[in-house]
Amino acid sequence: MIAPEKHKRETERLALLQSYAILDTPSEEDYENLVLLASEICGTPISVITLLDEDRQWFKASHGIDVNETDREYSFCGHAINFSDPVFVVQDARKDKRFYDNPMVAQDPKVVFYAGVPLRGADGLPLGTLCVLDRKPKVLTKSQIDALRILSDQVMNLLDLRKKKRELEKANERLEVANRELDNFASIAAHDLKSPLNNIISMSNYLYEDYVHLVGDEGKQIIEYIRSSSETLKKLICGLLDYSKSGEFSPDDKTTIVLSDLHKSIVELFGARDNCTIKMHSDLDAIYANKVAVEQILINLVGNAIKYNDKPNIEVDLNIRENEGVYEFLVRDNGPGISEDDQDKIFKIFEVVSQEDRYGERGTGIGLATVKKVVEGLGGEVKVTSKVGEGATFAFTIKGANTLSPSMA
Repeated sequence: MIAPEKHKRETERLALLQSYAILDTPSEEDYENLVLLASEICGTPISVITLLDEDRQWFKASHGIDVNETDREYSFCGHAINFSDPVFVVQDARKDKRFYDNPMVAQDPKVVFYAGVPLRGADGLPLGTLCVLDRKPKVLTKSQIDALRILSDQVMNLLDLRKKKRELEKANERLEVANRELDNFASIAAHDLKSPLNNIISMSNYLYEDYVHLVGDEGKQIIEYIRSSSETLKKLICGLLDYSKSGEFSPDDKTTIVLSDLHKSIVELFGARDNCTIKMHSDLDAIYANKVAVEQILINLVGNAIKYNDKPNIEVDLNIRENEGVYEFLVRDNGPGISEDDQDKIFKIFEVVSQEDRYGERGTGIGLATVKKVVEGLGGEVKVTSKVGEGATFAFTIKGANTLSPSMA
């Protein structure tokens, strides 16, 4: 017997094999089906997907053999990976000086015939083989060899797909950690900035009320600028706090929300103006959802519908319905509308498409990004439909009780 030599790039080969994290993993049907198909096509009682570790060959899938690994020094596959030919074939191991006294030949499983196709990864480095074995001499036809090579390609496709999926999962985990750290940073930074900022606002108001007459017109403008800039910064900080906390709403934290009470609270918050009408339309008396989340979403959407409305009389209609266990909300206004080019931008954080609202103030570009984050965190989705001059309708979904997935109308 002649034991197989180590591959000429063994260190690189082993590193590549380890990168797949496939060794000693449980049996998988896709691989088992491929070895079964290999035996059927080639007419052999045994077929195996082998991966060659440092001192052993491990079987990811096998047909017709009970063991799941053997010593590498006795392996036919150890020889196969060192050959450049597409298929390594031994027609009668009993007559081959490399194998005639090999325990795999002399004892169970008493291998006589072997044909193996190396499983090649990056840069052509072999990880192992897809091989078929028989206990008697055999000659494969060209079509059988071609089929075996095709099946080996499918094995590598499965291995590569598994590796890419694992890498994607790791990247997602890193991204989730980074997002949490960023949210925590934004929350802490915004919270720590609020106290000194409130002091600046208080002092500038005090200066304006008690000392503005002492500083002249230029001083008055400077104090006014400090006040307005501080208020703008405060809105931005509060928006960042809301945004950082918006991912904390749990879709499972549900309570009964009476719609008449919800409507009343929104009207009391926004409808005190004589020129603002907020109506609610629904066949439902109540819904079962995360109350705080629903209120935050509606406050943002109704607030925007009012702030950016250009009509003398503001009209906001809320429609709530249930469709196959999913609550669908529509917030419709009679404002200026949103151009088609801007409809995707408005949900991105810090994107501001209007220069100023009806009160002369510029938005922060955080409110609708917060809405999107809250809605998607609850398993729903949000979208807008609008034509310039015809108002806008924001639609979003929230999962109801015992609901698996949302669906937009």
